[in-house]
Amino acid sequence: MIRIREAIAVEGRYDRAALANVVDTVIVDTAGFGVFSDREKLELLRRLAEKRGLVILTDSDGGGFLIRNFLRGAIDPKLVKHAYIPDVPGKERRKKSPSKEGLLGVEGMSPAMLERALRAAGVTVLDEDTAGAGESAPPITKAEMYGLGLAGRPDSAKRRAAVKKALDLPEKLTANALLDMLNALSSREELERIISSRQDLL
Repeated sequence: MIRIREAIAVEGRYDRAALANVVDTVIVDTAGFGVFSDREKLELLRRLAEKRGLVILTDSDGGGFLIRNFLRGAIDPKLVKHAYIPDVPGKERRKKSPSKEGLLGVEGMSPAMLERALRAAGVTVLDEDTAGAGESAPPITKAEMYGLGLAGRPDSAKRRAAVKKALDLPEKLTANALLDMLNALSSREELERIISSRQDLL
C-alpha cells in the first residue's frame, strides 16, 4: 500500500473499496452522476483539492469521462491530477452483465494497475526515498505532437489511437489529456520508438 498526499475522487463505493486496498489517502466517491447536483459534495472536493490536491480516477467509458470533464470544469485545474485506467474488456464479478461499453471499471482493475495509474498521474508518494532522482526532462509540447503527426494532420486521430493502445491508455482520451499522460508516462525517445515501431498502425 502506498501513502499519497492527494485525495482521490472516484465514481462509486465499489471503486472506493478497490482503491482502499492500494492507497492510503482520503477517497471520495461522486455517487456517479450524483455529483452534478450535489453542491456539498462538489464543495468538499474543491476544499480537498485546495488543501491536498485532488486526483480524478474514473472509469474509461463514456460515463466516466462525463464525470471527469464535469469535475475538470468545476475545480481549479492547477489543483487536479488525472489518473487513467486502460480499456480492458470484461465485467466485474458482482455484475450480472458487462457495462454498456463492455469495459472493466476502476473496481475491476488489479491493484498493480491502479497503483500504476496513480503513479503515472504524478501523485505525491509519502515516505518514499526520492534521493538521487535526476532532473526531469522538459515536457513534450503541442508543437512536438504536431511534428510527430499526433495533432493537426488528417491521420492524427489514428496515430494517437495507436499511441494510446501502446501505452494502455483509454481510447476516449482527448489530445490534450494524451499530452499530459505522455509527459507523465513517457519520454520523447520512447514516444518516437512507439511511433516508429507501429508504422503498420500509423
